[in-house]
Amino acid sequence: MKYRVLMAAVAIAASFGSSTAAMAQDRYCLQGRIWGYPGNCQFASYAQCMASASGTNASCGINPRYAYARRYRGYR
Repeated sequence: MKYRVLMAAVAIAASFGSSTAAMAQDRYCLQGRIWGYPGNCQFASYAQCMASASGTNASCGINPRYAYARRYRGYR
């Protein structure tokens, strides 16, 4: 019985870790005429996003999914 409880706790903890890593991966979005809104949201840092936007008619912004998740995390 204790083994099952321990395994369930490990599984739950692992799921929280993976969702945080996935959220960090798509923190910034490349936005422009080609990509629309919210855009290409695959950048972990603003610098990565701006490097991809360099030479194009695009800009970078924070991913709305990330922004709203941070805002409402304390209200659950």
